[in-house]
Amino acid sequence: MMGVGAQTTPKYSGANKQRWQVVPMVQARKGAFFIDSQKGVGYDLQSDSGLYLEHTLGYGLGRADKDSDWRDGSDKLRGMGTINATLNTGIAAGWAISPWLILEAKAVLPLTASQGVNYRTSLTLIPLQSQEDNLSLQTSALFGDARYMQTWYGVNARQSVKSGYTTYSAAAGFYGVETDLTWSHQFTQHWGGALSTGYTWLDDHAADSPIVFRQNQLTATAAVTYTF
Repeated sequence: MMGVGAQTTPKYSGANKQRWQVVPMVQARKGAFFIDSQKGVGYDLQSDSGLYLEHTLGYGLGRADKDSDWRDGSDKLRGMGTINATLNTGIAAGWAISPWLILEAKAVLPLTASQGVNYRTSLTLIPLQSQEDNLSLQTSALFGDARYMQTWYGVNARQSVKSGYTTYSAAAGFYGVETDLTWSHQFTQHWGGALSTGYTWLDDHAADSPIVFRQNQLTATAAVTYTF
């Protein structure tokens, strides 16, 4: 499957302004191996009981300290420095309890930069599944270790001097909840479309940071897809 979408998303996690971007969509699978434009390249192992393991190799674009059209960033981050792009690996374990209920825990670890580890536990409901339509609702609890939280939400002494923000040490642990609702429809054998909306709430560990201007954030995506 290939596709392209238009997305509105916060300029960065905690920003109070949105940006528009074009989102490429690619999904392909051969046996246990797959390519996914969101996850990266990887493989999964599945059992008849619904238990599964997934390992992916992906890429994070980091964050700029100025406005950017292709990755997170804002002029409000001037003096904070750039968070470098990094190669990362994801490890997930899940259980498809039924065709409409999935539980999963996932960790994402950076490989080429020391940016800390983030985790999520998610519950996915799929109330509608047919040849033409698929509707899913996923809610995830978000966690980060101390280095991850400091990288994305902390302000050290040097950054404070350059940016003017007060210093802030972001504590490790739970930092938010993300909920996504996605509907996909197949118009013909090849052509389809998808609409999704996401809501993220940041807990105090992140929201108390001086670079966080909005605790509640929204994302929306509309896409056209083609299946070979």
